[in-house]
Amino acid sequence: MASPLAIHLEFGGGAELLFNGVKEHQVTLPSQPEPWDMKQLLVWIQRNLLKERPELFVQGDSVRPGILVLINNADWELMGELDYQLQDQDSIVFISTLHGG
Repeated sequence: MASPLAIHLEFGGGAELLFNGVKEHQVTLPSQPEPWDMKQLLVWIQRNLLKERPELFVQGDSVRPGILVLINNADWELMGELDYQLQDQDSIVFISTLHGG
């Protein structure tokens, strides 16, 4: 059984507008049978934090192209992307690189 995890989530570059304009969230993920990974975190974010226009944040089971994801200040592509297993006190940052012109 995976213990509850306290993690820090941050949304920037306009992504925070999808979360009622709130940039930073301290959240505790509940215990569950298997360890938390990024794929499960994205589902949790959609169900618990995302307030509007999910199509601007997620596409399929991942983030939409144009959203940079950092795990503890490292590009998530270096960390295993959706398969990265979350650790207590992780910091996950989502930055939208999509801007109007």
